[in-house]
Parts: sequence; structure tokens; C-alpha cells
Amino acid sequence: MTASGRESEVIEVTEADLPVACPTPAMGLWNQHPRVYLPLREKGEASCPYCGTRFRLVKAA
Repeated sequence: MTASGRESEVIEVTEADLPVACPTPAMGLWNQHPRVYLPLREKGEASCPYCGTRFRLVKAA
């Protein structure tokens, strides 16, 4: 859980989406933070250190 007490969002991405950076283009301007690239290939999942959004690497259908 995040500091606010609620679960963070999980965004599923594929190899074609890599590299993944947060914030994503879909996130509103009001909640922008410095861009960070997340290492998903190592563990298959990573969380943004600023907003807690989780990214999960999944196999393409």
C-alpha cells in the first residue's frame, strides 16, 4: 500500500513497450514528477519511487 493507504495502480506492459518510464503520457499534468525509467526485465515488475505506480511485464498475446 502507498502512504495514502490505498493500493497503487498496476500497469501491464509488454516487451514492445520497453523501456518504460513514469510518469506515463496518460497521467495528468497535475501529478507529474521527474521522469524515471524502470528496470522491468530484471524482476518482471517495478514500482515508481515517486508515485508508487507499479508496472508489470507480461507476455504478448
